[in-house]
Amino acid sequence: ILQGHLDMVCQQNKGSTHDFMKDAIATVIEGDWLIAPETTLGADNGIGAALALAVLEDETLSHPALEVLLTVDEEAGMGGALGLEEGLLQGRRLINLDTEDWGEIYLGCAGGIDVTVNRSCARENLPEGHALFELEISGLVGGHSGVDIDSGRGNAIALLVRLLVALGEDLRLVSLAGGTARNALPREALAQIALPRELAPRFARRITEYQALLHEELAGVDDGVTVRFEAVAASATDALAREDQRALLAALNVAPNGVKRMSVRVPGVVETSDNLGVVGLDGEQFSARFLVRSLLSSGIDTLVAEIEGLFSLIGATVKAEGGYPGWAPNPDSPLLALMQSVYRREF
Repeated sequence: ILQGHLDMVCQQNKGSTHDFMKDAIATVIEGDWLIAPETTLGADNGIGAALALAVLEDETLSHPALEVLLTVDEEAGMGGALGLEEGLLQGRRLINLDTEDWGEIYLGCAGGIDVTVNRSCARENLPEGHALFELEISGLVGGHSGVDIDSGRGNAIALLVRLLVALGEDLRLVSLAGGTARNALPREALAQIALPRELAPRFARRITEYQALLHEELAGVDDGVTVRFEAVAASATDALAREDQRALLAALNVAPNGVKRMSVRVPGVVETSDNLGVVGLDGEQFSARFLVRSLLSSGIDTLVAEIEGLFSLIGATVKAEGGYPGWAPNPDSPLLALMQSVYRREF
């Protein structure tokens, strides 16, 4: 059985007019790379589907009886695999074609679960003399929260929250939005803040210093990171209540995000991780979405409990749903040994 999935992570930069429901992916060749400006490309797992179809079409190949399994709804929670009817397939050996780099063979995959955090917040009127500003982190590379979680790339939400905390309580948080999918590293995050007008020049200097710091920290992985701070014509009349602002930003600033544990059994492989993929503060309602992954069910349970424990301290509700099991690596698999033997012989 050759298996791949058809759906992709549909993510685009803010300002892009691309409509994934009807527009073809716009592609550009840059050197040896095919890219899709402002959107995801969708090569995961189109490459695997193309390989399987090519084998079906090639009458010169010699192979045993062959089945091709192409599933949908895997990026949104493994719905295709979970919905597969038992007994539909006759083959006893399955090769998953999800790998993305030539010369790499997958022998396991993390399971995962979605974690959603919600909290109602109080708002209060701003004192006189406050002006409204936008504070935005953008220009990050982003990536897939499974494949790229250990790449060292920046998470726009985490970087923006870190800055908001560092700037102190003179700022008042009006709104917050970042990320578009729980399984994509956030490339952009935006906050509207209110400040006493006379503090704006001081804040501008500190934000410029922060951008320089990010360029140093993310050199070589996210060289395009940009921090934008500019006044907004409209004036805010209310903002998050101080206690709620303090609680939300503190929790987000220490929330688990990134690699939690590397595998001992398979060196160089991430065992447990999570991605803070989406946040939103609109009016009185705050929400955040995490995707927790692990090769071990116990790893998922432990990290979910950590997130639940943290956000329960600020009175938020936490819901974990859409879980799917991991594919535990078996370095002693006979099929793996055969694949390695064939690869060495051919290449």
